[in-house]
Formats: sequence, C-alpha cells, structure tokens
Amino acid sequence: MSSIGEDRVGLEFNPSGNQEVTATKVAMAHEIDNLQRIVDHGGEAGRAAAIAQTKIEGACMWAVKAITKNL
Repeated sequence: MSSIGEDRVGLEFNPSGNQEVTATKVAMAHEIDNLQRIVDHGGEAGRAAAIAQTKIEGACMWAVKAITKNL
C-alpha cells in the first residue's frame, strides 16, 4: 500500500529506472506525508499545509523534468 505522498508524486512511474528520479520522488513524497497530519487537523494551518503539498507535487514534477531533460 502506498502513501498519499507516493501516490501524488507517482513514485511507481519511472520508466527509465533513473535512481536520481527515484530519490527525488521519495524525498518529496516524504514531505507531503509529513504535512498530512496538519492537513488532517483542518483550519487555516490545514489549508496552508494542503497548499504546500500541492506546491511540492509541482516541484517534484519540475525536478524530474530537470533531471531527465537532455541538455
């Protein structure tokens, strides 16, 4: 069973098997999971944590693009 963070960053999707992609996704998933306890409490802090989760998800996407982009 995967965590919410693992689902959001698509941890299982790494067709190239790039270890740097895996490490990046694991780190970002961990941070999303850490914020989930705050989200679960609700209120203004929960809202802020949910926004942070969304931003981390986007940052992960851009990081993976940077890692895999042929320069």
